[in-house]
Amino acid sequence: MPTDIRAKLSNFDTSAQKARLVIDLVRGKAALEALDILAFTPNKAAEPVHKLIKSAIANAEENFGVARNDLYVYQIYADEAPTRKWRRFGARGRFKPILRRRSHITVVLREIE
Repeated sequence: MPTDIRAKLSNFDTSAQKARLVIDLVRGKAALEALDILAFTPNKAAEPVHKLIKSAIANAEENFGVARNDLYVYQIYADEAPTRKWRRFGARGRFKPILRRRSHITVVLREIE
């Protein structure tokens, strides 16, 4: 059975919907190719996802002794984290809620067989 190498980013301050636009670019790609794609992606979520994949590669090399050239992005997904509710007061004494959405991003790498 192949070994899953995991890394997780918790409470990332971008909505899961916006993070999914970035992570869909790298799903199923080789790990080093995914890093190249993310390096040139202009979205706000690209840099933390790039760092997360680098961390997962480092985990694979250090803990499992797997070469970085043999890794690919097996799974990557963004889940919703707790939403921070903010307030703004509007005209006529009304209350305008602002939802500051966050997300948890998880990446799973596997060795190419």
